[in-house]
Amino acid sequence: MNDSENNENNENNESNEADESGIRVPLHERRRPMWHWQRVARSRPRLGVIMAVVGAVVGALLGGAGVAWRAEAGPFADDRACWGAFGQDDVAALFDGKRDIETSEVPISTDRIGTEGPSGECRLTSPRGRRITVETHRLDSGFGGAGDRWADEFLSARLTPLGDGLLGMASDTRAWLAVPDGCIGRPSGLDANGGPTVIDMETGWTVYDDEVDTEARDALARAVVKLVNHYMADAGCTGEIADPVRRMSGPPRSLDEKKDAMCDIKGLRLPAAFNHGARGGTVLTQGDGPVRTCDRDVLFGHPQLRLMTIEDPRLAMLYDGLSRDGAKARVSAGEQDGRGFVRDDMGLFQAECQTGQVTFLVRAENGDHPGDIRTILPRYVAAEADRIGCGPLRVTLAADG
Repeated sequence: MNDSENNENNENNESNEADESGIRVPLHERRRPMWHWQRVARSRPRLGVIMAVVGAVVGALLGGAGVAWRAEAGPFADDRACWGAFGQDDVAALFDGKRDIETSEVPISTDRIGTEGPSGECRLTSPRGRRITVETHRLDSGFGGAGDRWADEFLSARLTPLGDGLLGMASDTRAWLAVPDGCIGRPSGLDANGGPTVIDMETGWTVYDDEVDTEARDALARAVVKLVNHYMADAGCTGEIADPVRRMSGPPRSLDEKKDAMCDIKGLRLPAAFNHGARGGTVLTQGDGPVRTCDRDVLFGHPQLRLMTIEDPRLAMLYDGLSRDGAKARVSAGEQDGRGFVRDDMGLFQAECQTGQVTFLVRAENGDHPGDIRTILPRYVAAEADRIGCGPLRVTLAADG
């Protein structure tokens, strides 16, 4: 056989060579390395392995991207904050135009059986030290009571009602708004302690100056409405809450109290123990809304005396548990429906009015003047009940002792 015939036979043998699976492998593929993907993928079992490995790698990469996105870091960071409710301009409006604000959040979620309502948290942090914390949660009777943080701060006299029937308030350091019942409905009758779902905002510290920064208050009011609108849209609810600022009353100012009109209530005399002297002034809620609070002698973030009327039944339930369990001496109102108590540092009465449950509260920072609490409570309840159309309401205190 000559050389040309030998070469021809060799080429034929090469072109007809098969791999171990019996599939003929072309010459150009046999010259590739054994690990080349096109050689490995010639068999279906191998191809399946490859796809599984590739899928796992891609999934890991995408999973890493998802973590980076949630943490608002890395190349996949979103330009929206607080569950997608805020754009960059919205955040800048809360930080005097600054745009270098870091964001982090815990997604809004609900417990498996839905009894505790939704919960979530978002934080906006400035490198200059300022922070705004946003929380979504359901109010319940655990949020009320003496010294409670939420009731103490978010029902402060410095906050102004948002108006137009909204269950919400705002100041220059705090804002909150309840999701309307028509959107997600009230808690079920089985949830005895359940209250409205609220979104609230706080700036990290409490200011009790008489003067409220109106510009900062309006920014927080608009922001909390935007948060609730976004929450409702995500829940599939129709309708939108309008900008509340034009409906809001002016901010509260220090009240020039008269001795026979404590907290601007005619006929309610000021006990000698609560004369201001060198202490702070008196601040009273401005405008019609769910709460009317009078904070007197505010020192170190707490009023030495608070007189508060909660007219909205959805909010009055904050003190429902306390009205049943906090008693030292019971308070009654004859044949009228209601319950309450009086003790050294607090007096409380919850009445069933035409509009629903109403809470009347007198709370002192300490129990140094129990006699004054006993004197103030029945007079305060009678005056406020007449003001809101729930009277006449005459409460009777149990004998002291």
